[in-house]
Amino acid sequence: MSLVDHLTELRSRLIKCAVAVLVFGAVGFWQAGAIMDVLRGPIGNRPLISLSAGGLFFMYVKIALVFGLILSMPVILYQAWAFIAPGLTQNERRVVRPWVPVALLFFVVGIAVAWVVLPFALAFLLSFERPGFPITLTVDNYFGFITTMFLAFGLTMQFPIVLYILSRVGIVSSQRLRTARRYVILGIAVFATVITPGGDLVSPTVLGVTMYLLFEISIFVIGRSGR
Repeated sequence: MSLVDHLTELRSRLIKCAVAVLVFGAVGFWQAGAIMDVLRGPIGNRPLISLSAGGLFFMYVKIALVFGLILSMPVILYQAWAFIAPGLTQNERRVVRPWVPVALLFFVVGIAVAWVVLPFALAFLLSFERPGFPITLTVDNYFGFITTMFLAFGLTMQFPIVLYILSRVGIVSSQRLRTARRYVILGIAVFATVITPGGDLVSPTVLGVTMYLLFEISIFVIGRSGR
C-alpha cells in the first residue's frame, strides 16, 4: 500500500473508533446521573458543588466520553489490530493475535484495581481536613480525579502485554530487561507519580508497585518462553 492508502486506512479505522465512542457515549450521557451516583459512593454524603451554571452539563459530557471510551475498548483494540496486522509477518500475527482479547481483560482489571484503591486514596487526602480548613470538593475535580485514575490504571495494565509482544518479535529479551531493571524502576516511579492525579501517596504507590510486579512477571514469563 502507498502512503496515501495507509493514511486512508488509518482514517477509516479512527472514524470507526470515534463512532463507537460516540454511540456508547450517548448511552453514558443518558445514564450519567446514575453513573455519578455510583462513583460518588467513596465519599458518602459529602457534598459536591458546581462552580458554574454549566458545570454539571459539561461533567455529564465528560462522564459520557469516558464511559464511551471504556465500553468501546473492544472496538478500538480490534481496529488497531486490523490496521497493524497486514504489516506483520505470519509468525508475528500468530504471536500477537491471542493477546488482543487479553489486553481488554487487563484493561478491565486495571479499572477494577483503581476502584479498589480509590477509597484509600481519598481517605488519605481527606484526612488532612481540619476545623476551619474544610475541603470542598467540586464536581469537576472529583470526577476528573476518578476518571483519570481509571484510565491510568487501565492503560498501565497493558505494560506486560507490550513487553511480551516485543520479546516475541525479537526486540527485547529477559536478559536485557534484567540488565535495565534499575532504570525501569526509576521510570516506573516517575511515571506513577506523574500519571496519577490528586497528589496522594496511595495512588502512585499502588500503581508503581503494580507496574513493578507486572515487570517482574513479564521477565519470568519471557524467560520461560526461551527469550
